[in-house]
Amino acid sequence: MLELKHLRTLTTLRETGSLTATANSLCLTQSALSHQLKELEVRLGGQLFLRKTRPVKFTAEGEIILKLADDVLPLMIKAENDLAGLKEEINGRLHMAIDCHSCFQWLMPALQEYRKHWPDVELDFSSGFGFDPLPALGNGELDLVITSDIQPRNEIHYEPLFDFEMKLIMATHHPLAAQAEIKPEDLADQTLLTYPVPKSRLDVVKHFLVPNNVEPENWKQADNTLMLVQMVSAGLGVAALPNWAIYDFARQGLIEARPLGKGLSRRLFAAVRNNEKDRRYLQSFFAIAKQQCQGHLEGIKAC
Repeated sequence: MLELKHLRTLTTLRETGSLTATANSLCLTQSALSHQLKELEVRLGGQLFLRKTRPVKFTAEGEIILKLADDVLPLMIKAENDLAGLKEEINGRLHMAIDCHSCFQWLMPALQEYRKHWPDVELDFSSGFGFDPLPALGNGELDLVITSDIQPRNEIHYEPLFDFEMKLIMATHHPLAAQAEIKPEDLADQTLLTYPVPKSRLDVVKHFLVPNNVEPENWKQADNTLMLVQMVSAGLGVAALPNWAIYDFARQGLIEARPLGKGLSRRLFAAVRNNEKDRRYLQSFFAIAKQQCQGHLEGIKAC
């Protein structure tokens, strides 16, 4: 009656909180997902969750299936990994750099989940903020780089994680808050607050300002996202950040956020060496990272 796909579907629904995000995460059409869930409810003779609630609320029947999934799926993953260990080395190494300050927001929970399934993989971090990490990936110093900056190289594979939008944030009383969208020339007389990285590596510079030959009047740097948001809220400048990184601050009314032009869309990748991309512990990292992001970040889209 119950199949593993049903357990995976319900746990994904619990993590994402919506049918749309669940369908995207499982690479199903919404019609196929709805059919699968309806068929299961008919078999079980009861409703599994309440429709039109966000996040999804599960019935008593649904909670029973979720408890079963929490017991069974970790055992299945362990068994699969144990079987894989008979064919390939699972005591791998995952030395990574994060070429994105905001990524710590979702990466730490993802790594906690990853560690449950791959406890023997050696994890380590290098700061990708003060140097270009992709050459280090190519020569074997690193094993994975989280980045939105593709530099085509034959030896590098870029695994897409999710799409997002860069937005300009400003104080609630800032004059630009009155505009529906931000034009490049609007930043010519502004102080642009950024992370402490070379300007040439900033998305807002590469894909918005440089193509339009615009240079902000002043530049200031801050070490982390919270500090950037606090400086923006205090009227010390404006900043361009991913929509998912500033969602809660905007929702609380601490800042205003506006699209850059018609929308500056970007894609985040996990870059690995091409000849290693099929290793199971890397494929597992890709899957867990995508699942965690879809379940916890607002405003992103599955690739």
